[in-house]
Amino acid sequence: MRITVTAESFKLAQVFTISRGSRTQADVLTVHVTDGAHQGRGECVPYARYDETLESVADQIRGLADEVTREGLQALLPAGAARNAVDCALWDLAAKQAGKRVWDLLGLPVPRPEITAYTLSLDTPDAMQIQAAKNAARPLLKIKLGTPDDMARLEAVRRGAPESRIIVDANEGWSAEVYADLAPHLIRLGVQMVEQPLPAGADDMLAEIARPLPVCADEACHDRASLPALKGKYDMVNIKLDKTGGLTEAFLLKQAAIAEGYAVMVGCMVGTSLAMAPATLLAQGVAFTDLDGPLLLAEDRAAPLIFDEAGVHAPTPALWG
Repeated sequence: MRITVTAESFKLAQVFTISRGSRTQADVLTVHVTDGAHQGRGECVPYARYDETLESVADQIRGLADEVTREGLQALLPAGAARNAVDCALWDLAAKQAGKRVWDLLGLPVPRPEITAYTLSLDTPDAMQIQAAKNAARPLLKIKLGTPDDMARLEAVRRGAPESRIIVDANEGWSAEVYADLAPHLIRLGVQMVEQPLPAGADDMLAEIARPLPVCADEACHDRASLPALKGKYDMVNIKLDKTGGLTEAFLLKQAAIAEGYAVMVGCMVGTSLAMAPATLLAQGVAFTDLDGPLLLAEDRAAPLIFDEAGVHAPTPALWG
């Protein structure tokens, strides 16, 4: 078996901004695992918030022995982007070797389409209202916020998309005081969930206040080891493959979170259809699906995921799994 890793860039359809900064392209790492007759692929998006770079993650992958197994991989690499790309590539390889789909290997039913959120980039209120109006037919919008001046943005998006369900992602950008001021207005405007309102590690206040609006842990939740610190502060966890370190741990985290009473969201970094494909299996039946990465791109992989009024569909074998 042989493992290779390649850096690739995919242009975004427009500038994408969150509270930490802006980007114009998705920079990803593509992993290929081959046994000589079959090839599996996986993708990851290294994230600076977690001290990852394209170079550091590629070095982690190149440091693996070629004969690594999915089981052995869990102990060789920590939860994060490197392990994710390799884990997903190994699942893809196993499916191709067996002549089956990954969900068959996992004993799961054929994945159904899931409605995915469509993310509106952080911008001025006027610009966000225009974005919302252009996407008002979408059933679920996700708003990127995270500044002290977000009230006008919220109002503008609701004007632009009066019928859409709305969830909000602050990306750790609010203080406790800002969130306390905004929370009643989030409810008034029909927001259904708020994601990571306070910085991970500085979120104890969430345990001390009423939470009539569900609060979702994103940066505060990576893998199963994260769950004890979330108790009493969060109502939901956002599972992303680049945080869990792949599909193997992601399914275990989903199972453990549900057992502990958390609702589940399945999210993504800004990547291609190859990165989203394994997550379509994980997203079955969860409270919120946010796998819109390919919808934000100007260019995507060959045989990309299908997005239609039913939602995001499972991948074809030509893409993954």
